[in-house]
Amino acid sequence: MKNFTVLTAEFLHETNTFCSLPTTEASFAERGLLFGDAAVAARKDNNTELAGFLDAGRAYGWNVVHVLSAHAQPGGPVTRAAFDAMTAPIVAAALAHKGQLDGILLGLHGAMVTDFCEDGEGELLQRLRARIGAALPIGITLDPHANVTRQMCDLANIIVSFKTYPHTDMRVAARHAADILQRSMTGEIHPVTLRVSLPMLEEVDGGRTDAGPMVDRIRRARAYEQQPDVFAVSVNGGFANADIAEVGPSILVTAQGDMQQHARFAAELADDIWQRRDAPMNQYLTVAQAAAICKDYAAQARMDAKPLVVADYADNPGGGAYGDSTALLAALLDASVADACFGPMVDAQVVQQLQAHAPGDRVQIALGGKTDPRFGGTPLHLNCTLTLLSDGNYVGSGAMIGGLARSWGPTAVIQVDGITILVVSHRAQMLDLQQFEAFGIDPQKKRVIALKSMQHFRAAFEPIAEKVIICDSGALCTVDYALLPYSKIPRPLFPLDKSIDIQSWKQHNAQGIYIPPSGATASQL
Repeated sequence: MKNFTVLTAEFLHETNTFCSLPTTEASFAERGLLFGDAAVAARKDNNTELAGFLDAGRAYGWNVVHVLSAHAQPGGPVTRAAFDAMTAPIVAAALAHKGQLDGILLGLHGAMVTDFCEDGEGELLQRLRARIGAALPIGITLDPHANVTRQMCDLANIIVSFKTYPHTDMRVAARHAADILQRSMTGEIHPVTLRVSLPMLEEVDGGRTDAGPMVDRIRRARAYEQQPDVFAVSVNGGFANADIAEVGPSILVTAQGDMQQHARFAAELADDIWQRRDAPMNQYLTVAQAAAICKDYAAQARMDAKPLVVADYADNPGGGAYGDSTALLAALLDASVADACFGPMVDAQVVQQLQAHAPGDRVQIALGGKTDPRFGGTPLHLNCTLTLLSDGNYVGSGAMIGGLARSWGPTAVIQVDGITILVVSHRAQMLDLQQFEAFGIDPQKKRVIALKSMQHFRAAFEPIAEKVIICDSGALCTVDYALLPYSKIPRPLFPLDKSIDIQSWKQHNAQGIYIPPSGATASQL
């Protein structure tokens, strides 16, 4: 059997088009931009797409040419300079190995928007196809918060999204895509990917797979994948903070054979998402309601009880929010919540101010609320006690980022009344216990853990929690989408438009089904 040569790369960004912070080359460098062998050494043994690609490479005897691993924190649109800087090495490597390449695997996100186009992944694929032609098979992995475009389906033969949220199967999904690529390179199969989507901003639960209707959808997807002509079924919740034309949840089927039959199955899953659009699992509390629950719990819980976890859904840096919303912290302080920890509060200015002090000092600070006080509150003027200064470096220990080196940047820990606060310089959501523990905060010994995250926190924090509650601070990732200035999305679109005649919409939009032109030949195989 031939030893195939496969080019790989990871280039991921989830773009919140309402975020005023552009995603630059420095944004990618902040998360650890790695090239070639350095990327392989750092990521080959962890829960990464690259690790899954390499697993397949070893199993099949591939010659793997890895170009780069680039992953910036979710934020505003990717600048042209940054996009060009990341894509140029990928395209150049494909051209340099064109005569030897048998396939390409890319770890992408699926919700990248640049300052010059709405579809970053489609643009990368277009640049690659312009150099390598239409025949070479390309497989891509996506985050299930992808807004999947027609162009992605046209240009990538194989699309596999993660099937978990919190995302714990990046390596598994990448191996899945790689296995399909192997069969494609041998000529055994000829996959194409179809998409079914309906007029929604996102799946009502954001795609969470730990509970609720997505559990059964994923079960049905896995079952349908067992058919001989079906290679992957992906259920994407979409990403609502992207003001683009092709936004929203989607069902993808990577397959061959009777594509109309596969589309009918995908449509059943899409219809289920539509029919359950008014029944969210999460109860979104106000910050005052959340603080009152926290106060009662801290005062009344038995001594051996696990902590109560309160998550600020709206100020999630993992969705492109600023991470400096003060609304929840202010409410907790006003309620005199004791024995609590809070993090992160993104405020590089305060961290810099605290560098001039020593642990134990009392310092007057204006904390948070500096990026855009309209979303989540104004700065809090506090008298704090500095307890720790750090470079912010840590290594994850949980299911999502275990073994991966990350950094908050220059970091401080302060105490304000009964709350220990982690103040950081770099935006990131809370999804691993080490993000507290590496800085002397033991969340398991607190009565209340307040953190900024939508869903990923559950992987590490739900097992140590007595109870989890969710609040909406009114920050940039608020679920009150009417507060966001959409101008490019198609209308009507749920939930902005409640009265949608879905049958009429389907009649005018090909039932929401998109099958790439190459899918016509697939039905004849």
